[in-house]
Amino acid sequence: MSGKKRASRFDDLIDAARSRQQRDDLPSVESKVDVKSKSTDPNYIRTTVYLPKQLHKRMKAAALLQDKQMSDVIAELVEQWLLTQS
Repeated sequence: MSGKKRASRFDDLIDAARSRQQRDDLPSVESKVDVKSKSTDPNYIRTTVYLPKQLHKRMKAAALLQDKQMSDVIAELVEQWLLTQS
């Protein structure tokens, strides 16, 4: 009798899951694109803005419909406001 133990069904499932995870973890072509996020871009600074909940919800929905980030919307509005201050 050999010393090798027969794998259980549970072991087979674990091995299959590991194989699947390794396959899914392969880098895709999209992940190789060097995209700088605002959080790592030195040209951006993080700030906190307090908005009423309903205004935040409406802004988030409108930004989503226009495929924009909320920070981009706020930056545009601040630029417009600054132009009126001179």
